[in-house]
Amino acid sequence: MIDLSQATCEVCRAGAPPVTEEEAATYLSGLPDWEIVTIDGVDRLRRSFRFKNFAEALAFTHAVGQLAEEAGHHPAILTEWGRVTVSWWTHKIGGLHRNDFIMAAKTDRLV
Repeated sequence: MIDLSQATCEVCRAGAPPVTEEEAATYLSGLPDWEIVTIDGVDRLRRSFRFKNFAEALAFTHAVGQLAEEAGHHPAILTEWGRVTVSWWTHKIGGLHRNDFIMAAKTDRLV
């Protein structure tokens, strides 16, 4: 199993194929706290992170935002008191790409 947190995202263009179910299962095996959810017909990778207070949650949100800017790949982030929920998916293809799993692994490393 490769360490996705050390991988680099590739440029993803409209029409690129989404990951297969088998690929998704393989990638998820290395991301045990993440789940695939379908919202409005689009598969997304989602995880909630717990923190002691709002300040820690906000600091984590900022760190995820910096990570996203550096990669040019942006998640949905919901920041609440003591919790941050991060959802990765590739807008251009309307689903999951290997890049989303890479970014999820990189997000885990921020904690």
